Amino acid sequence: MPSEDPADEPRDRRRSVDPVLARRRQWARFAELGQRIGYGLFGLALILFVVAAITDLPRVIVNSIVVALLLGSLVLAPAIVVGHGVKAADREDRERGVGRN
Repeated sequence: MPSEDPADEPRDRRRSVDPVLARRRQWARFAELGQRIGYGLFGLALILFVVAAITDLPRVIVNSIVVALLLGSLVLAPAIVVGHGVKAADREDRERGVGRN
């Protein structure tokens, strides 16, 4: 039975890691994290808005809503663009048959 551990294979049979694909995966993780943070900040702003509406719009909560929306936008916008770029690159690789064994 063949071993599942790649270290047991001869060096010439080990798969080399494509640096472009590895870097793309890093950017994909960055985009996913940015989207989670950005959407989380938008969710926080929504919750704060409900709280502010119930409590007659205290200034500190309104300011917190504005900050959450601004930070959410600053984080989310580039994360969405990077995420689309990664998906487009993956799709182009699939269409060209690049990276298939």
